[in-house]
Amino acid sequence: MADARRLLPVFAIVGTCLLHGVAIAAGPEAAVAAREIDQKLVAETGVAADKLAPRTDDETYLRRVFLDLLGETPTPDDVLAFAFMSEETKRAEIVDQLLDDKAFGENWARYWRDVILYRRSEDRALLVSNSLVESMTKKLNENKPWSDVATDFITATGDVRENGDTAIIMAQAGMPEDVTAEVSRIFLGIQIQCAQCHDHPTDRWKRQQFHELAAFFPRIAVRQDRDSQPPTFLVTVNDSPFQFRRQANVNNRFRGTPEHFMPNLEDPTDAGTQMQPVFFISGDKLAKGTTDADRREALAAWISSPNNPWFATAFVNRVWSELVGEGFYEPIDDLGPDRECSASETVDYLAKSFTETGYDVKWLYRTILATEAYQRESRARRDYEELPFQANCAQRLRADQLFDSLVSALDLGDRMSEQGPARGPYMQRFSPRAVFNAAFGYDPSQPREEVGSSIQQALAIMNAPFINQSINARRSDGLGAILRDNPDDEDALTELYLKTLSRSPSKYEIQTCVSYIGDVRDRNEAFEDILWSLINSTEFLHRK
Repeated sequence: MADARRLLPVFAIVGTCLLHGVAIAAGPEAAVAAREIDQKLVAETGVAADKLAPRTDDETYLRRVFLDLLGETPTPDDVLAFAFMSEETKRAEIVDQLLDDKAFGENWARYWRDVILYRRSEDRALLVSNSLVESMTKKLNENKPWSDVATDFITATGDVRENGDTAIIMAQAGMPEDVTAEVSRIFLGIQIQCAQCHDHPTDRWKRQQFHELAAFFPRIAVRQDRDSQPPTFLVTVNDSPFQFRRQANVNNRFRGTPEHFMPNLEDPTDAGTQMQPVFFISGDKLAKGTTDADRREALAAWISSPNNPWFATAFVNRVWSELVGEGFYEPIDDLGPDRECSASETVDYLAKSFTETGYDVKWLYRTILATEAYQRESRARRDYEELPFQANCAQRLRADQLFDSLVSALDLGDRMSEQGPARGPYMQRFSPRAVFNAAFGYDPSQPREEVGSSIQQALAIMNAPFINQSINARRSDGLGAILRDNPDDEDALTELYLKTLSRSPSKYEIQTCVSYIGDVRDRNEAFEDILWSLINSTEFLHRK
């Protein structure tokens, strides 16, 4: 479990903040913004009041918010404490409390690790995984403005094992075209890579605009540091004024190239057209020959400018989709002026308010979690002809969420820390967490209806030694402690359900389990079977 929980007061955001040298008025208080969002959603979508799902119950809400913010389930003590909190303020208070927990940063750092590394073109980029999670955890917990986070990624250099900000460049092996595509996708939600070889087929972006954007990145390179132990890679910059010998439009990926050239598709042997750095959203441009630092710093400033609506919209849309289960734009990383939006006024309001806070990440989470849209009961994904945002949508747990939920449910915290798997899902290839990342991991940008279960996942749970060894009623902790401390079967069942599903069992569930215990005639064996069933249930594997 993460830090001891503390209830924190809710503070309104007041005053002003400074963003790129421009004074920005503080955004609306989270509760005020949440009410406005709910009103706009209902008005825009036209959903009748009787079609909206009701508020979910407290136990379901508590498990949902723990998984969404911390990536883990609440303990039975958390469930009990929440039940005794003031009904009027308990949900806002628990959100504040969890946003202040160090597990918040780690959970979402792992999310962004997957966003960046699942689309890698260089498998050795996995070397950056640990430093990426470590640096993002710190930034998210310190509530660093999203504009600063983006700037760090765009302008990064250095050892990939030490500087997690190099992750995007390392994931794409320093290739300017691939880095360009990922920077646009991740921070703008715009798939401009479709314009690399020809004008975009469904958006207004031209081929020239793609290569003008790539002209911000020609001088970066990724090279192996052979003198380092363990081996590592360095993101470097070459601002040499000398033109290297080139073959057609082949950039020197180990040293960088002074300028970017758009290939001549009719003559591959031709050097191509030298491109000037131009930001396709605003038309801002730099002179040819500008240093790498000036190029990438300028691009970062233009991308994260309050005058660029796609920067805030991309982040808002992604976080909203992860929390509510459906984005305003789908897929969540395919936005743009030519894309369909299910509630344009609502997302514009939320993006504008987020910008006014100076890109305050925790303000955004606090606001979304305060909406009725988030707090409604979950339902299956809607058909396309149905109106959006009638309910929250059940989400399959990400690999790390599932692993941490199992660690909590099976009382394995100390044992897992002794084995040291918690921080190296890619580096420690055979650790329990790595096994779960391999079996249950998926690209967070992938539409959720495309994410399903597999035989590999079933085998991962069936054959995981740490699970099989833990479902043992003779243990001194875990299930053994529950049975020892609760001689009454119904009390033991209640404790087991709270431990695994964060709720009390229904009367029907108690009757079914008690009947099964009687049929088996071996209390230990029966409870082991029940525990196994619970951690393999759809309810455990999903966030409702």
